Amino acid sequence: MIGKDSGVMKAWEATMRKTHAVAKKRANSIFGTISLAHVVDEEENNNNDDYDDDNEENGKNETFDVYIEEKVLPNGDYYTGEWANNFPHGLGKYLWTDGCMYVGEWFKGKTKGKGRFSWPSGATYEGDFKSGFMDGNGTYTGCNGETYKGQWVMNLKHGHGFKSYANGDWYDGEWRKDLQDGEGRYVWKDESHYVGEWRNGTIWGKGSFVWAENGKVFEGFWEDGLPKGKGTFKWPNGSFYEGNFSKDGKDQNGTYHNSCESSSDGEEGHSELWDPQELYSELNGYSVCPGEKVQVMPSHKRLAVWRSTKTGESAKNRRISLDGRVSIGLEKPSDRLQIWDGGESDASGAKTPTMGSDLDEDLMGLRVDDGGESLGQLQPIKAPKKSKRQGETICKGHKNYELMLNLQLGIRHSVARPAPTASLDLKPSAFDPKEKVWTRFPPEGSKYTPPHPSCDFKWKDYCPVVFRTLRKLFKVDPADYMLSICGNEALRELSSPGKSGSFFYLTNDDRYMIKTMKKAEVKVLLRMLPSYYNNFRDHQNTLLTKYYGLHCVKLNGPIQKKVRFIIMGNLFCSEYITHRRYDLKGSSLGRFSDKPETDISETTILKDLDLNFIFRLEKSRFEEFCRQVDKDCELLEQEGIMDYSLLLGIYFKDISPDGEIIPLQSRTPVGDSENEANPHTSCEDTDQPPSDPSSIILGMNMPAKVERTVRRSGCELQLVGEPIGEFYNGVLTFGIIDILQDYDISKKLEHAYKSIQYDPTSISAVDPIQYSRRFRDFIFRIFTEDS
Repeated sequence: MIGKDSGVMKAWEATMRKTHAVAKKRANSIFGTISLAHVVDEEENNNNDDYDDDNEENGKNETFDVYIEEKVLPNGDYYTGEWANNFPHGLGKYLWTDGCMYVGEWFKGKTKGKGRFSWPSGATYEGDFKSGFMDGNGTYTGCNGETYKGQWVMNLKHGHGFKSYANGDWYDGEWRKDLQDGEGRYVWKDESHYVGEWRNGTIWGKGSFVWAENGKVFEGFWEDGLPKGKGTFKWPNGSFYEGNFSKDGKDQNGTYHNSCESSSDGEEGHSELWDPQELYSELNGYSVCPGEKVQVMPSHKRLAVWRSTKTGESAKNRRISLDGRVSIGLEKPSDRLQIWDGGESDASGAKTPTMGSDLDEDLMGLRVDDGGESLGQLQPIKAPKKSKRQGETICKGHKNYELMLNLQLGIRHSVARPAPTASLDLKPSAFDPKEKVWTRFPPEGSKYTPPHPSCDFKWKDYCPVVFRTLRKLFKVDPADYMLSICGNEALRELSSPGKSGSFFYLTNDDRYMIKTMKKAEVKVLLRMLPSYYNNFRDHQNTLLTKYYGLHCVKLNGPIQKKVRFIIMGNLFCSEYITHRRYDLKGSSLGRFSDKPETDISETTILKDLDLNFIFRLEKSRFEEFCRQVDKDCELLEQEGIMDYSLLLGIYFKDISPDGEIIPLQSRTPVGDSENEANPHTSCEDTDQPPSDPSSIILGMNMPAKVERTVRRSGCELQLVGEPIGEFYNGVLTFGIIDILQDYDISKKLEHAYKSIQYDPTSISAVDPIQYSRRFRDFIFRIFTEDS
């Protein structure tokens, strides 16, 4: 038994250090039947490129004292195998409490080399790892029986690979970022097959389809999984139809050719009136299998590792960050729990024995705290102080007074302009970036514009039909919309521009926000406008920012200044006060507020590392939430968008007279005479009325149990803290904002520059696919189903 005889353990460890070869042999015996290459000695690694890269990353070559460890970790995880300098290094097996297991090679605390990762569902991956990712050649076997054997890059199928699906289909060809892309062959279970080009997981380009049952063949061009453009449909008897194909029948034409062979043999030929639309009926049932989705990747699994007794005194002033890098800093005597790969541990604080010469000291030193406070000493949460109404009223004399007048004149003109009733089925021309309307507003007025006290300016409406139809989809009454923006009440300018340099204006009724835009942002919005429109049309409860109009004011004269701006909904225009506001991206670098707790007000925007709650939603609402986040993120990923965030507001229903937020278990029961002297403010007796159930939609007025979390000391960048079972009654408002930043050259340079100094996974500027996955992983950790 571990720790049963400390003297024996010391002797055993000393023997292992002296006889490293014996240790390797013993380690291999632990790992079962899996075949793994030995980790070569350091002097043999001097010519290895990967080894040199890792040494270069840390600035110098390091010498490790490798020995065998067997550990039951504080959170219940289990590790056995080779160990060095306080992390797994060599051959080892790590078993997580959720049933995931990795057996294979480690390098400085990360999976690297050959290994096997298994999920509790029964799925497995066996092959190459690099820096914690499935990377190289490997085989994934899903719990439903599907398999993929081929090349991987950072957990994604990328390169050539063969995939066998659970329904009997298989694909052999090129992959890119986890999707079929390039040349490939897909065979259905009835042996019909397609050979040709693919794009983003869809048949797209030039290729041929062969029906196994009747021998018919189509050769030609495809788009979005269906024939589109020039092609030839052939019958087994030699007859064929050649021409243009289209699912909707537009521009469809062609010529039927009857074979001489069929006529001479007396075989019945095909009619020259054969309808090309029959081709699409023939393809019914031949869809590409979506395959299994892996929810948790090996790189997502964190390692909770107890401080080793073998590191010596030199390790006492070293702190290991989330990505495994070492920095110098002071360490509390009790700070013995270190976190790798994700910065989170489920440690309960149980005193679990470990092997080592200072066993008793380790046991006495292990504890969980939050910035020096034990769980029992956590301070109660205070409601933020009341804040003044946001923004400065733009009155006469304000530097932007004329701009406000121009904006109101233009909006009044745009909304009131007569237009035919727009159908929800818009023509492609409505989305053309060149589809814009210029109107001149001279001060003396014109045939179409009224006289006004402002300067001469031009007004531009971008894609007016699209935005008019969007306002119809959003159920916005034109008169109310015009009154909110163009009424007698002036707009309010927020005190400072955003990080992007844009200025924000609020309408007097707080329903709408107006944001100035850069030209690049306008281009991004116009580019993604068709998919943005279709997303709102197809998904009523989408969480994406609602845009109501895109406009430009151009001042005439020598300055020729252009101001572009977008009108969007104000997420926090609600019947509830917002006690906490968070802007959440799922990254850690710089993601904290620099304001002390006493200066936080109802309008302060907090960030990821300030968040100390998780949110439990009722089952049906949670399932709807997950579906919609997936759909919205997939759209943004396809459009190449990154750097968006979830804007989240929390209203706490139960607040005491002295401003403390009251946990659910502390609420005063009705008729409790002992507590009548200390009444508290609840939903029923505040000026915030309870919502009508019909007003509860996804992202707006959503009831939730809000559970408090704490972060462990020494884990400054831990994104999600440990839940402690303290619940609050809350109402949530949230939506996905800042959706107009694409991964352009400036963001690529920012990523490259920051990656040199910091963990690449901790920075905000990453490519859209990685950003989407990281964002969803984070959101699905802070939102969960209320059981």
